[in-house]
Amino acid sequence: MARRITYKFKNQPREINFAKDKYRDMYHAIAAAEGIDLTSYLKMEQQVEMTSKGSSAVRNFRDQEFARMGFTDVYFIKE
Repeated sequence: MARRITYKFKNQPREINFAKDKYRDMYHAIAAAEGIDLTSYLKMEQQVEMTSKGSSAVRNFRDQEFARMGFTDVYFIKE
């Protein structure tokens, strides 16, 4: 079942469709929608996963990196 994601990219509101079979999570979907290459981000995320003891470090890293890229207010839309 397709879902929708709402987010702001550089303070411009956007909305896209999301399908779990196409993207790993909503952050990969919004990056693909904006044409952002996540190669270096994924490498660093993997390093954070290997060195951290909990999932909060990975989540904090993800939130900070996507904010640095210009993404804010990323949410699934409830229908």
